Amino acid sequence: MLKMLHVTNRRSQIASDGPFANALRELGELVLLEQARELSDDEVLAQMRTADVLITNWATRRIPDALAEDPGKVRYILNIGGTCNAPVPIEVIRAGISVTNWGDTPARAVSEGAMSLLLAVLKDLRGRTAGVVEGKTWGAGRLGLASGTLCGTKVGLYGCGVIGQRFVKQVAAFEPELLVYDPYAKELPEACRRVESMDALFGESEVVVIWAGLSDETRGSVTAELLAKLPDHAIIINCARGEIIDQDALFAELKAGRLRAGLDVLVGDNYLAEGDEAHTWPNLLITCHDINSASWPTRPPQLGYGDHIALDNLKRFIAGEPLKFVMDEARYLLSS
Repeated sequence: MLKMLHVTNRRSQIASDGPFANALRELGELVLLEQARELSDDEVLAQMRTADVLITNWATRRIPDALAEDPGKVRYILNIGGTCNAPVPIEVIRAGISVTNWGDTPARAVSEGAMSLLLAVLKDLRGRTAGVVEGKTWGAGRLGLASGTLCGTKVGLYGCGVIGQRFVKQVAAFEPELLVYDPYAKELPEACRRVESMDALFGESEVVVIWAGLSDETRGSVTAELLAKLPDHAIIINCARGEIIDQDALFAELKAGRLRAGLDVLVGDNYLAEGDEAHTWPNLLITCHDINSASWPTRPPQLGYGDHIALDNLKRFIAGEPLKFVMDEARYLLSS
């Protein structure tokens, strides 16, 4: 019988009696090794080598590098998350052990979150709702920021991977002019025009939406010089990774009131300290990496989109069929 092992240092995010765990048990033996913090790497490694499939996510115990040299029975690592960097060492990828992730699972929720931020900033919802609370029912909101339309607006995408392409489908209905800078994208959606440099992207755009993954190449790549190329009242939307932007430079532009921004991510832990002056800036919305939740509280526990992707890949593995969303070294290094 197929043996699947999920090792965590704390309580597992896979509910032992939940629909996903039950669906896994229909395909083989599922072992949830929780609270493994006290186990040594050698002890964890010995447990892992007894399984055919390791199930990982961002919160699981990291696979010891030594598994790459001697995997035991392990032939497949099913990562039920996006980035594999935390639980899966690159040596495992290089050793040829099959690794997959959740593919386009977050695309819908994250792109919806970006659309929410973009429209809220563009329409100055912060100022206008505050104005209503204060009794103003007509004219500019309390903060008096300009309110625009996406129709005809030049919206630049920095990166156009799975989530970026989903965002294109959503925003295209508003009829903006879409520009993309992504040297790794071989093809772009029909609605988009490729630009060949970051200078061109920021020089031509009125809105820039960040969809790049975080890597050594992209870290800090949105510089003060690029931000200065944007016109007054331009908008930055970031639901990717905070470290892609020079945050000090962006905050300087926001404090001066020249630019506007909707940020779901920040440098570090995605939060600003209580009392930080940025919380008072009328041209900034911060959602602390929480606007992209795909949960719906009134629904009973059920299999999610990512669960179906994981189960489909597991069935493919059992049947010896090609896997979807395979992590090769190039994709591993670009994911964040």
